[in-house]
Parts: sequence; C-alpha cells; structure tokens
Amino acid sequence: MKTISSDEFYQKTKQSNLTIIDVREKNEFVNGHIPNSINLPLTTLAFNTKSLSKDTEYYLVCASGSRSNMAASALSKLGYNVTNVMGGVSTWKGALIR
Repeated sequence: MKTISSDEFYQKTKQSNLTIIDVREKNEFVNGHIPNSINLPLTTLAFNTKSLSKDTEYYLVCASGSRSNMAASALSKLGYNVTNVMGGVSTWKGALIR
C-alpha cells in the first residue's frame, strides 16, 4: 500500500485530475470535502467495491488519515491501486467544498 504526504497530495491535485475517495461518513463529507472527491464511507466500502476499477489510481482521504489507511489496506489486498493521504482533510491546504 502506498502513502503520500498531505503536501505532496495537494501539489499533485494542482497538476493533474486525481480520483479521490473520501471514506468519512456522509455527514462529515457534506460539512466540507476536498474538491472533486467522491464519498464512499468506510462503513459501506465493502459493498461499493464493484463501482471501482482496478485500472484506476485512487487517493483515499478521511479526517486524519486513520480510516483511509484502513480502507487503503483493505482495497490494496483486493488488488486496487490505492494511495493513502496522510493527515487527511484536516491538513488539506486548499478550500473545502461545503
């Protein structure tokens, strides 16, 4: 499983269009999320893997990096190309979408 620092992730989002999965619960997501991210809560992720492609690179975020680390570990074991963003949304340097 790969990891990336919040700073590296922020710079990467400025250079290319990334596929970002926010694994926080829906109420957390609507209160502020990284632009262009999609919400697939960790609690329902096991039921949503069919909507994911193993050919796509995914960047996983949560509030601090803990839940996204669990999700990245599980998805990586299933053969998905995932990178955990350390620090999560709490360390995001840009504006959040509300």
